[in-house]
Amino acid sequence: METPRNPAADFPHLHHVKAIGQHPNLLAAVQKAIAPHAPDLPGTAFSCRPSNQGQYQAVTVSLEVDSHEHLLAIYTSVQEIDGVILCL
Repeated sequence: METPRNPAADFPHLHHVKAIGQHPNLLAAVQKAIAPHAPDLPGTAFSCRPSNQGQYQAVTVSLEVDSHEHLLAIYTSVQEIDGVILCL
């Protein structure tokens, strides 16, 4: 028999958010979008790399999220960036 899961027990935890898209400076845009939700996040929490063909950029940010609502707010902010086509 499976034990019922308590989603609130999964927080806080380290989470990796990835944004993929075409934007002149996707890294700066993601940093700006994340700042209201994680104001003390150091620059080392972000990484950026181009796709194999160079058409897209992928930005990954590693941060601690406190709740499902916190995570949802972060994803919503990142998805609102012009040029973001995928947010994982």
